[in-house]
Amino acid sequence: MAEQLWKGRFSKAVDSRVNDFNSSIRFDQRMIAQDMKGSGVHAAMLARQGIISEQDCEAILSGLASIADDLASGALEIDPAAEDVHTFVEQTLTARIGDAGKRLHTGRSRNDQVALDIRLTLRDYSHTLQGLIADLVRVLCKKAGENTASVMPGYTHLQRAQPITFGHALMAYVWMLLRDLERFADATRRMDAQCPLGSGALAGTTYPLDRQFTAEKLGFAAPCPNSLDGVSDRDFCIELAAAIATCMMHLSRLSEEIILWCSWEFKFIELDDAFTTGSSIMPQKKNPDVTELIRGKTGRVYGDLNTLLVMMKGIPLAYNKDMQEDKEAIFDAVDTLELCLKTITPMLDTMRTLPANMRRAAAKGFINATDCADYLTKKGMPFRDAYKLTGCMVSDCIAKDKVLEELTLDQLKGYSDLFEEDIFQAIDLVNCCEGRTSYGGPTAASVCSQIELAEAKLADWEEAQG
Repeated sequence: MAEQLWKGRFSKAVDSRVNDFNSSIRFDQRMIAQDMKGSGVHAAMLARQGIISEQDCEAILSGLASIADDLASGALEIDPAAEDVHTFVEQTLTARIGDAGKRLHTGRSRNDQVALDIRLTLRDYSHTLQGLIADLVRVLCKKAGENTASVMPGYTHLQRAQPITFGHALMAYVWMLLRDLERFADATRRMDAQCPLGSGALAGTTYPLDRQFTAEKLGFAAPCPNSLDGVSDRDFCIELAAAIATCMMHLSRLSEEIILWCSWEFKFIELDDAFTTGSSIMPQKKNPDVTELIRGKTGRVYGDLNTLLVMMKGIPLAYNKDMQEDKEAIFDAVDTLELCLKTITPMLDTMRTLPANMRRAAAKGFINATDCADYLTKKGMPFRDAYKLTGCMVSDCIAKDKVLEELTLDQLKGYSDLFEEDIFQAIDLVNCCEGRTSYGGPTAASVCSQIELAEAKLADWEEAQG
């Protein structure tokens, strides 16, 4: 068993069951690269301040590099008996370089160490997730560009409402995801604003640390100005988890649309065989399992966010062991979103659209009824009268299994003498879309403009990433 760091105060060994309960190595070992990065900068600062010798610093940096190399090659494995990743690194380092390894923890506590490690880790994860969101945005923009003329029903209350295009529908999700991208970037900016290293256990240290040096070397804007706050809050975890949960909500909504669109009742799209599954008993089935799982996993991520909020709500200053629970929740949220993004993006990239089916559904839904009423209004009829008259026409068409476009001019004049030959242009579904020229609408030009604007925002994001 790995040696406890606090053994000097205790007269007997900790019960093995407590060790197992207390251990976090199972999930915090994924922070080992960030832990060693922080340790290297801390050692350099200690030497710079004359707190440890340059020789000890060189030994520490060389030892950390050898640990990283051996982990990468498989020559070294993380000891599952270690209490946590910080203990494993320190004890492995000390076994390799002797007393110099024991000096690494000078002026530092595991409290500020773990606060640093999780910030560095989540920063890396946030950049990865942002890249995956950007990939999905690009695919959606590409698909939208291919479907600027694919007329389909737009829905409210899951009832056919007004004509839009498939490209217009996809761009709605692009804007949701671009806001998600902004949320991640904003959360990461705040995460990078303050470095907790040097806060100590809670009250700083008597050593003459250069906290500005460590903050700059680790990519932070400044040190945390309050040592209590530096070790005792996890609001940056909560903020990132909230951004993840919001993004998952958007993916879940898109998934619900995909599930509907690929059903036989809609059949607006067909998913590639590589991204669907079959049934063990029903040979005709082609199930959208990917989207169903995303819908289900969204609830799981909400649970992770709630775990963090509830964990923190009653904790007094400063560090408490409750906060060890932060990592499993936030890491699960990160892993879940990453998996969903890596799966849904190629699924959407390979899906096939069926514009003819979209058009048939649009025609059957009387989604040009508003345009018919607008036509009469422009001819001089009060809108409420036009609304009522068009409603009667729709009711009659339903009874006769017809659509508005199938009525003859004589039949239309039976409802109102205001109808002329130009009514057929007014209620043509393509014209109905193209006539909605207000900013952000479903016209082909509008969708193309939205794509250009979205791509410009992606370019700005890429530039900000350096």
